[in-house]
Amino acid sequence: MNEGLSFCFMSDIFNKHLQPYTQNCANTRQSHRPSSTQTPYPRHFTQPSKHCISRYHLLNPYLIRTFVEIQDAENMKIQTFGPKGAPTIMLIPGLGVSYEIFTPLVDILEERFHIVAVEVDGFTLGTHTNFSSIDDQAAQIIAHINTRYGGHLACAYGLSLGGKILSRILERGELTIDHAILDAAPLLPLPRWLVGPLRHLQALNVWTCYHWTGFWRWVFHSHYFDVLLEECRKVYPYGGRRAVLDGYKSVYTNRLNSISGNDIHYWYGTKEAFVAKSQARHLKALHPAAQIAIFPKMNHGELLIDHPEEVARRITELTELTN
Repeated sequence: MNEGLSFCFMSDIFNKHLQPYTQNCANTRQSHRPSSTQTPYPRHFTQPSKHCISRYHLLNPYLIRTFVEIQDAENMKIQTFGPKGAPTIMLIPGLGVSYEIFTPLVDILEERFHIVAVEVDGFTLGTHTNFSSIDDQAAQIIAHINTRYGGHLACAYGLSLGGKILSRILERGELTIDHAILDAAPLLPLPRWLVGPLRHLQALNVWTCYHWTGFWRWVFHSHYFDVLLEECRKVYPYGGRRAVLDGYKSVYTNRLNSISGNDIHYWYGTKEAFVAKSQARHLKALHPAAQIAIFPKMNHGELLIDHPEEVARRITELTELTN
């Protein structure tokens, strides 16, 4: 199971066994409506957008578009789309998924933006790689953006682990990023005693999702889970169990101690609030100007997967404010 599926299994457990807590969260949802520092959200997301359903499985970037693969001195793979000279957007995927999870989003944005999609080590396509650490991934990205784009990005979006890597980039302060979006990024470490057991449990989850893909498709029966399972099937052969263990170890043991940026946003869905709320509070404590957006009925990564047009709209609006 990839990162999103792990989050969803945890969500199901919490909903079943900590019902009073989750019910209280639901009853107090009104208090989470956007304040002056929160971004307004659409009232309901119930079904995946037609754009997303019709294009994710049918489009293959390798077949229908020309892309540039750049391999820098540290061997990080970067995919680029869209016209050079346009405002540059960087996308960083989460643990257990490839850059292709951004395919529907890229389809919407690539005509007006130059898009840099990162392949996180350990979760690459067609190449065996090892996940090193969040710091190493951040350093490689910083080196690439400094070399190829003069150290400037119009917007950067990081999903989960990608958001954690992006937070480390912001913490280092070596790039100029006009707008940064941390989508359910884990910013706080777990208790030390829990790290070992949980990362091995997550590795087992990923193994079952790779080997029992058909079974989990039958169990969940939704576009959201289909995409996550497909991503797991694509990347697991190239990083395997070791990449999952090392990735979760880095996620579970790193704490964000400081952060700076021109415009920082933190997104999460109500179905992942039991984990994400504390991360958002920590970010606000470090950077009071950060804007928090909470999406009703959304699970981990579900906004990107089922409603890429909403993500694209928000990114476009942010970059237009700058321009």
